Amino acid sequence: MGTVRKDRRRETGRIGEALAARFLSDKGYRILETNWRNRLGELDLITEKDGLLVIVEVRTTRSRRFGMGFQSVDRKKQQQVRRLTLSYLQVRHRELTPFRFDVVSVLLTPTNEPARIDHLEGAF
Repeated sequence: MGTVRKDRRRETGRIGEALAARFLSDKGYRILETNWRNRLGELDLITEKDGLLVIVEVRTTRSRRFGMGFQSVDRKKQQQVRRLTLSYLQVRHRELTPFRFDVVSVLLTPTNEPARIDHLEGAF
């Protein structure tokens, strides 16, 4: 039972990340990397707009029962994303590149269509 739930969560996340990437691309963001990972974890989307590197955490939900997805990006997750970003900047030799952290929250319908997408620029 736990494996089915985990697979469904993974699939929900994958759908949300694809929708978020398309949403941001339509807003003029250039998608540089998706699901960049190392031993510390994973960055969902790494984008660029107007010379600014934008690290995007994507949160996808199927209901509002526990609030909007962006509300689940707690201090611990923010710290992890910050550490991963520093690692990414070193690996890609972009140490001096200006950057910010955004959150995209995707609410899906039962048929996996986006009911709502919220983009919080400079979320943390």
